[in-house]
Amino acid sequence: MSHDHHEQSFFSKYLFSTDHKVIAMQYLFTGMFMALIGGFFAYGFRMQLAFPGIEVPGLGLVTPNLYNELVTNHGSIMIFWVAMPVLIAAFGNYLIPLMIGCDDMVFPRLNRLSYQIFLISAIVLIASFFVPGGGFSGAWTSYPPLSAQAKYNLTPLGAPMWLTAVALEFVAFLLGGINFITTLMNSRAPGMKMWDIPIVLWMIVIASIVFMASAGPLIAGAVMLLFDQIYHIGFFNPNKGGDPILWQHLFWFFGHPEVYVVLLPAMGIVAEVITVFARKKLFGYKTILYTTIATGTLSFFVWAHHQFVAGIDPRMANVFTITTILISIPVTEMCFAYIATLFGGSIELRTPMLFALAFLAEFLIGGVTGIFLGSSGSDIYFHDTYFVLAHFHYTFVPIAIISVFAGIYYWFPKMFGRHMNETLGKIHFWGTVIPFNLIFLPLFFLGLAGQHRRIYSYENFPELAKPYLQDLRILATVSLIVMLSFQVVFLFNFFYSIFKGKKAEKNPWRANTLEWAAASPPPHGNFPELPQVYRPPYEYSVPGRELDYWPQNEKA
Repeated sequence: MSHDHHEQSFFSKYLFSTDHKVIAMQYLFTGMFMALIGGFFAYGFRMQLAFPGIEVPGLGLVTPNLYNELVTNHGSIMIFWVAMPVLIAAFGNYLIPLMIGCDDMVFPRLNRLSYQIFLISAIVLIASFFVPGGGFSGAWTSYPPLSAQAKYNLTPLGAPMWLTAVALEFVAFLLGGINFITTLMNSRAPGMKMWDIPIVLWMIVIASIVFMASAGPLIAGAVMLLFDQIYHIGFFNPNKGGDPILWQHLFWFFGHPEVYVVLLPAMGIVAEVITVFARKKLFGYKTILYTTIATGTLSFFVWAHHQFVAGIDPRMANVFTITTILISIPVTEMCFAYIATLFGGSIELRTPMLFALAFLAEFLIGGVTGIFLGSSGSDIYFHDTYFVLAHFHYTFVPIAIISVFAGIYYWFPKMFGRHMNETLGKIHFWGTVIPFNLIFLPLFFLGLAGQHRRIYSYENFPELAKPYLQDLRILATVSLIVMLSFQVVFLFNFFYSIFKGKKAEKNPWRANTLEWAAASPPPHGNFPELPQVYRPPYEYSVPGRELDYWPQNEKA
């Protein structure tokens, strides 16, 4: 199959492109820009917690309302404008056509529209910081009545703008999900059967299905909340017959599946990296796929463990405790399948592999600490403390940061035709992972001491103002500054390597998935002619040897 490789103008190629690779880069660079904003917000409120009430010019100390604005939008940005666009949209757009051997998405104009709507959502969110009253400050969960009633709402314009931005972002990803699912099911290369699809693509598509199935109730709730904010109708106002707990149900019915919406693509990226750098096939390919489906299904039955202290019927609390423990089983199985993949492998500790291994180690800490929060008895004490915050970041930072770095370092040669500097990559790795642990391990101890989240200053709480607890806050803040500083190393390495990095050959990692059959970087149309997937005789499939392209689940 030949393609028309006509020259495109800069305007049509980079602003109104329908090429899945260009759209993937648009999502990636937008997500990176938003990550800088989210990271700066974290710096702002952590400095306030470490040095409350001290007037030090330039340290970023903030007012109480600005503190809430920074906390709210840090969480919103890192979840909706960093994790989702990078893990699902950027990697999904880039990898799906290349890894299944087709030339583009089946709906390229819809693909372009999805990014344009996403970009508008980011612009609306950023604009909300500059309106009278500032950005939304009612927490990323947007609980009523704080987020709905005018007399509590200190950001009369920022709140509806935040809600509008989230709604637009949802529209963008619903459009993208349609494209991902249809492309994977209908555009595979000749010879590529369902069991031949790389596991990362399965996980991106299953995540898209979970998102599409869970977003509906929250979109309905968001419309109701918007009407409460603007027209004061009272859907969530008890004084008008409304119910604020209804919002919690609508939000967490989406909110907890959302964790797995971003987790599954991260698990898929890690699977691709460890199979290549361990020189082994993926252990239990079909089992991992089945448990991925089970994880997506069970994610719809655990939402109320976020509401154990919201007046839930204790009998239902027992049900959600059980489902919460159950969902840890398939995720644990996936982690142990990855460890089994590593066992006996010829492991090469390149930068992508270091980040993949760090993902497994850090995410397991997050998973184990989540067991305490899934139990209704212990969650009564831990709820809304820094223990929850530390647990959440031990799951989310590996998902949204560490796995993303693994994917970028791994597919960078394919994306740009050049290598990133390996030495700078390893400096960046250690400068990210070590401070990360020094940020959030202390927060577990602060949570156990009873420190609640979203409090501007603990000086008026004698039990929480003790010097040794303040020392932990300072340690976490200094570690955050160190971690953010090392991201400069990554940014330099990334942008310098795009233009000056060592040129990469077609398949520098000796991988066996189909994207490496294309040129580096792939041209418009990806392949000169559609590739064909076939299975070589097993006796020639020697681990560590460069092979023709054969399915991931075959015997190595």
